[in-house]
Amino acid sequence: MLFHKSDKPKNRIDSLIGAGTTVSGDVSFVGGLRIDGEIKGNVFAAGDQHGTLVLSENARVEGEISVSHLVVNGTVVGQVRATEFLELQPRARVTGDVEYNNIEMHLGAVVQGRLLHQGVLAKTVELKLASSN
Repeated sequence: MLFHKSDKPKNRIDSLIGAGTTVSGDVSFVGGLRIDGEIKGNVFAAGDQHGTLVLSENARVEGEISVSHLVVNGTVVGQVRATEFLELQPRARVTGDVEYNNIEMHLGAVVQGRLLHQGVLAKTVELKLASSN
């Protein structure tokens, strides 16, 4: 599978939820967010914005995640939706269904749920025989 440069997660992190921090409630963000702590609620990119979410190996999210770019090396208990790119690193533990467009899964990552590809379906092209006149 070929990836375009735009499919990879953005390298910019605008916000951080640090280790030892627990947030109860939904988290909406713009740009990039790194989580080293724990969130008990849904995490999503605001509006129609492209958002990059990075979960470190100590991070835990109990809720749904919906972003364009997602890198998981921690624990997620809930449905995951990555509209453009998903990377499951070796310590990733996901309990719930995972919807993705492009995926990179490292040895050791665990998903207890369904992997559902949400890519754009190719258009059907009808071929006609050339008529000889």
